[in-house]
Amino acid sequence: MATHIVRRSDYTPPTHRIESVFLEFHLHPTRTCVTSSMRVAPVEGAPTTDLVLNGRELELEFIKVDGLVIREEKGQFKCEDSGDIVIAKIDRPVTIEIRNYINPQANTSLMGLYLSHGNFTTQCEAEGFRRITYFMDRPDVSTKFTVRINAPKLVCPVTLSNGNLIDEGDINEIWHYSVWEDPFKKPAYLFALVAGKFVAREETFKLANGKSALLQVWVEPKNADKTEFAMRSLKRAIAWDERRFNLELDLERFMIVATDDFTMGAMENKGLNIFNSKCILANPTVATDTDYEHIEGVIGHEYFHNWTGDRVTLRDWFELPLKEGLTVFRDQEFSSDMLGDDFARVVKRVKDVRYLRERQFAEDAGPMAHPVRPEAYEEINNFYTVTVYEKGAEIFRMLQTLLGREGFKKGLTRYLQDHDGSCATCEDFLKAMSETSGKDLAQFARWFSTPGTPRVKVSPVFDERAQTLTITLTQSNAKAEQAGHFEPLLIPFDIALFVPGIGALPLRLSGEPAARGISRVLEMTERTQTFVFEDVRRAPVLSLNRNFSAPVIVDYVQSDADLVYLAKADTDPFNRIEAMQTLALRTLTTMVEDAQAGLNLALGNAYRNAFSEVLKNKDLHPIFKAELLRLPSETRIAQEQILINPKTVRQALRFLREQIGKEFTNDLMMTFDDCVPDPIYSPDPLNMGRRALRALCFEFLLASGNTTAFLRARQVFDKAQNATEKLSALSVIVNSTVPAKFDILAKAEALWRDEPLLINKWLSVQATATVPMDKTSILEAVRELREYPGYNPNNPNNVYALILAFCQSNPGQFHREDGAGYRLWAEELLRLDKVNPIVAGRLARCLDNWRRFAPVYAKKMYEAMTTVYAQPDLSPDVREVLRKSLGLDVSN
Repeated sequence: MATHIVRRSDYTPPTHRIESVFLEFHLHPTRTCVTSSMRVAPVEGAPTTDLVLNGRELELEFIKVDGLVIREEKGQFKCEDSGDIVIAKIDRPVTIEIRNYINPQANTSLMGLYLSHGNFTTQCEAEGFRRITYFMDRPDVSTKFTVRINAPKLVCPVTLSNGNLIDEGDINEIWHYSVWEDPFKKPAYLFALVAGKFVAREETFKLANGKSALLQVWVEPKNADKTEFAMRSLKRAIAWDERRFNLELDLERFMIVATDDFTMGAMENKGLNIFNSKCILANPTVATDTDYEHIEGVIGHEYFHNWTGDRVTLRDWFELPLKEGLTVFRDQEFSSDMLGDDFARVVKRVKDVRYLRERQFAEDAGPMAHPVRPEAYEEINNFYTVTVYEKGAEIFRMLQTLLGREGFKKGLTRYLQDHDGSCATCEDFLKAMSETSGKDLAQFARWFSTPGTPRVKVSPVFDERAQTLTITLTQSNAKAEQAGHFEPLLIPFDIALFVPGIGALPLRLSGEPAARGISRVLEMTERTQTFVFEDVRRAPVLSLNRNFSAPVIVDYVQSDADLVYLAKADTDPFNRIEAMQTLALRTLTTMVEDAQAGLNLALGNAYRNAFSEVLKNKDLHPIFKAELLRLPSETRIAQEQILINPKTVRQALRFLREQIGKEFTNDLMMTFDDCVPDPIYSPDPLNMGRRALRALCFEFLLASGNTTAFLRARQVFDKAQNATEKLSALSVIVNSTVPAKFDILAKAEALWRDEPLLINKWLSVQATATVPMDKTSILEAVRELREYPGYNPNNPNNVYALILAFCQSNPGQFHREDGAGYRLWAEELLRLDKVNPIVAGRLARCLDNWRRFAPVYAKKMYEAMTTVYAQPDLSPDVREVLRKSLGLDVSN
């Protein structure tokens, strides 16, 4: 099958502009009529006057140019095999009217216009609008949209689109209409329409400029009691953007809609954000602490797109990090500021970095590695990666580190002013940052084009006689070097020096007249660079890449004693947690090696003593203490292995968790009792920390087989009034060997069966369980759960909760030596590919790094992938992932 490659270097400006468009919808489940009337004009100097309009799976009725019907048989237009149409000789301003029909009910891809629980919903990013009507569906074509929605009143009492409601009324006894006008130009991917049975929580919000805006959160009536936190988060996001960046809401109303059937987390359509219901709905009985954090972050993210993505959008899809990476950075900053607690801010940063390391570093190391701004893609849906989002966010964070908060703010302001109402590139952003700061960012720009994770080797030499510490930093990047174009990056590398008994040392680089603080951001610009610190009288302990100042791997082996010291005394709380994690990883790596060699496993003294000291320290903030004590995940441990053996990784982690539970039984019980959260649920840092610490104590205690802990966990499950404690208790119970766990699972199902948010959690708890379900393996349990009445195999949330959770987050059970897990993966992948290729593409990624695994696993993975790849009519989404994973030539 021929593969179509889209290359950044092939970009050509649009040949025409669409000055305005009027869209009229007659909504029908299986035959929706869409009529568009576009005012189109050629772009002066364009190489052709032929107008290409994108379309997919549309039933065309007619095309009119200035009121006259044009005919394909007369050569006035032609239909391409892709579904696009080409209208000949549009060499003057004209009005083009097109009528076509679509079938929302049959649209299981959830791209374009589709039905969800009887409600009409759209998703147009990246190329969904072409499934609604023929249009120049590209991000650099923006136009003014006016939309009329005609719908039956009984079925669709609520009809919404972007912008301001300018007219509404009855057509007859059965039908009614609404007309929406967006005051701002936008590309087609930001179009939105929602119609159905919804109710709204609404408030009038006063902006900093004195104006008022109507805020609405629309949900199905059954979910009306789960919208308070979403509204609160939206108001906080609006106020934060005003304070932090002087960016104000520019609309009379701002609407949010929640739907159960949504492939993405949410979509930033101008003024009408559409959300996956799990990213909106919350009350203490259905949402956990993690859900509350996630909801606020996602609501902030989509709102912040109003400026970084909507008012200024992208020249083409290669510039996606300019929208997504930048806005992830903004939502991370927002979420941190909203915590209002220094330790909670640190933990938020730790969680963000943990996700980056576990997901993005793995992507960087595998066959799907690509620069933050790739040079080519086959399927745009596969471009929405952790590299674009999470590593992209780190690039913008590094800019703030280099320029300071105010310097970054000035640059962002300039960028938005220069490109308001238009599209932009990453170069445009860096140009604004450089002009306002006076800093040359030409070298920094390489971060956007360099694949792979950089490594920074640290080589310190202490000279007691000269009282100097010479640190040589060497940067490398295996992935970029393999591609033959590695050039040194500008890396902001934050460092501090400590002497036990004295503390942090004032830092003075050679040639400087005086010390400049106890922490210093070194700007590394060369492949190898040396920095000399003076007035260093004793050999120091190094604190490196503080607060994760750059997304790099640090190559520097510290002694156990130094790590224990940093875990206790580093003035950077992030690096205190980092030191504990490094100790734990070192311990677990040794255990994995011993397990592979058939040796007995043992808990070393360094980590035992550090763990004991943290556990017994009652002065630590609970949320910080929980992170200090948390063990690395199996995914993180596997990254330390040359060849991954999931069986021994799980064996080591299970042993360490069991040993801690046995050796610290009394202290864990005391900690559990000391961390009782307030009886009335609140997602504040203190109570979140208490709940997290109690859950961690349960995890260790039940791993050791402590029957008292099981009884306490069951008591918590029975009596807790919030989902966080109930779910954490259920999770540790399911991961125990106590037979009574089956009764508790059944009880949870009976309690939660009418609440999709909770049933998805119930599915995930079982899919990610590490202890077999009686005589049934976890794999067989997952197979059986596919038949559960509350599981819809076409609903992305259900698939993510069960199938993706098992394949992605349960390595010890998914990676079986007999290959049964991979056969399940192949079955589901082929089924999903016919239903929703985007979801299938995500599932396909679970075997990306097959070459990193021990041969017994790698061989079975390869067989599963080649079997799927040989199937005819695979979607481009799945074919691209498998082709790259297998290392096949593009012609294959």
